[in-house]
Amino acid sequence: MDKIIRIRKLTKDIPKEARLLCDTMLSELENANRPVLEAVKCALDNSFYNPKVGYLTPGDKKVRTELNVSSVQKMARVVFMLDQLLTKIETGAVHTYREYYYIAKGEVKNDKTKTLKPLDFGGQEECDAVIDFIGDMLEVYREELNCFANDRGGETYSQHLIVQESLPDGTKATVDLSTMGTAAFQPKNRPQALTLKAKKKIDFCLVVESTGTAGTLVANGMTKRHNCIIMGAQGVPSNGVRGWCKLIQEQLKVPMYFFGDLDAYTIQNIYRTLKAGSAASLIRNSDFSAPQVHFLGVLPEDVKKYDLPYYNVNEKDVSEARSLKKAKDALQNDPFFQDKKNKRLSAILEWLIKNKMRCEQQAFFSVDSRNPRIMEEILVEKIKKGQFI
Repeated sequence: MDKIIRIRKLTKDIPKEARLLCDTMLSELENANRPVLEAVKCALDNSFYNPKVGYLTPGDKKVRTELNVSSVQKMARVVFMLDQLLTKIETGAVHTYREYYYIAKGEVKNDKTKTLKPLDFGGQEECDAVIDFIGDMLEVYREELNCFANDRGGETYSQHLIVQESLPDGTKATVDLSTMGTAAFQPKNRPQALTLKAKKKIDFCLVVESTGTAGTLVANGMTKRHNCIIMGAQGVPSNGVRGWCKLIQEQLKVPMYFFGDLDAYTIQNIYRTLKAGSAASLIRNSDFSAPQVHFLGVLPEDVKKYDLPYYNVNEKDVSEARSLKKAKDALQNDPFFQDKKNKRLSAILEWLIKNKMRCEQQAFFSVDSRNPRIMEEILVEKIKKGQFI
């Protein structure tokens, strides 16, 4: 257990649970029965939004796979990858999705008996799906299987934040973000290993959809003029970004605001995933979501107040048409948007669908093109006046 990556207080012995599962499958086969694998169904139709905790939680539905002609490859791949994951856990090794894909291909390639050849993955997405299924089946986080996605997003800037990391060898490393110059601190996929301290009271944390725009705010001096944290989400927030935001909320107790585009995709996918987690991560949302984050803008009223330039959505464009369709589906089927607590966000989605428009976050620079601080000034004013959701 000591070599498992720790995300939370884990009472489950993963190697023991995995071996018990395999023993049960073997026993079923020896008794001429068909083994069955069951996992939590991580999908929207098994999602519930609990306003008391603020994130999506799983229902009772399961994905059930029984051994038959069509499922034998999947079940064999599950056992094959489970063996790979347990081997790495025992040695303390950590790998990414991509690396596990090639590790699996290497095992097949080097198998002199050729018995593993039917288990070869045709693409990484097949390997990823099996690893995710194993996590959902054991009801543990992928990260607790020592498997991570590539680090992406979360570049963080502050003049008052100190981060201490507990390293696997028991030592600690400390980073004072004020000493990093223009470089950003990027949390890894295991933000729960970090302890945060503030040298001075931090007034707010601003999560910006665009990493580039976050960097611009910092370059123009926002973190020096305000006791704040600025972070770039880089689009749909990864588990690392979501866990990092959760950590900031829990350890520093500072107000957190999300600033991004006014469009269906940003609200329905990016912001909702940061705030309430995702349907694909139902068993992980408690540790990988930031329920207290507010939507700072761009808001519909900002477009009128500041006379912001906007674009008409081109429904002939495949991606834009898909975003509108997903927004309509979200209003009908997503429990987050159906909850009365989030009715203002639902109203914005309806407004965007009706008006078929989008306004980018960078539009604030058009308010006064000669003032490099104009976006900062508007955002700080909105925070002070409570102009957010």
